[in-house]
Amino acid sequence: MAWNATAVRVGRAALFALGFMLFGLGGALMQLVLVPLVFVLWRPPQRAQVGKRIVHRAMAAQVWLMQATGAMTLTVHGREKLQRKGLLILPNHPSLIDVVILMGLIEQPDCVVKAAMWRNPFTAGVVRMAGYISNAVGPDLVPTGLESIGRGNNLIIFPAGTRDEPGQPQHFQRGAANIAVRGLAAITPVIITVSEPTLTKRSKWYRPPSHKPHFCVHVLDDIELAPLLAGHGEAPLQARWLTTWLEQFFSEEIARHDPS
Repeated sequence: MAWNATAVRVGRAALFALGFMLFGLGGALMQLVLVPLVFVLWRPPQRAQVGKRIVHRAMAAQVWLMQATGAMTLTVHGREKLQRKGLLILPNHPSLIDVVILMGLIEQPDCVVKAAMWRNPFTAGVVRMAGYISNAVGPDLVPTGLESIGRGNNLIIFPAGTRDEPGQPQHFQRGAANIAVRGLAAITPVIITVSEPTLTKRSKWYRPPSHKPHFCVHVLDDIELAPLLAGHGEAPLQARWLTTWLEQFFSEEIARHDPS
């Protein structure tokens, strides 16, 4: 029995390795072929829109591949809510591949990426082609995010800023709330659960879970901001209060949807 369990985990590690390898090969192909082609054929802002569609389809293909190979399974509740435009989408972040799943589900996805990705030769072309937002913009994050949403993009921001620690309370940064309180009517929360910890901050791809991970994406109803923020002062105070409120809201919703 122990030998069988070890064989299963080795096989699952091989599936994850295959997924990462194909992801890397796809990224390289995009860098070498699609990125130069898009830069030649389109000019801003059309280039960014085309780039976002390309990344969306590439991510959707990656998620399909991981399911087809048996590396993972996925269920999505409320997917139709993501088919709109101009959303601020706030998900929790239990796993490394959350962003892959979400960008594969959402058309015209925009996101805030680490500044290092703009300098990395393996990712710089893609993030520039798609016009993603660098986290180095600092105070410009709010107007840049609002401008993206105003163009009809769906902006994904992980309020925690990093992957969750399993079993730990939520601790959010204020970037998402600062954008929300300065011009948006609503936000769209997304709860992602995994049947067991997978690709967390402390786990490695070559140490996969003992069972095939099942990801479940719950797209909740929009949270209307006007009644929520009434009586909480000006925008800076509202952002502070909303961040605390969201921490509690996500903690409760994650517990409610937890498959365990």
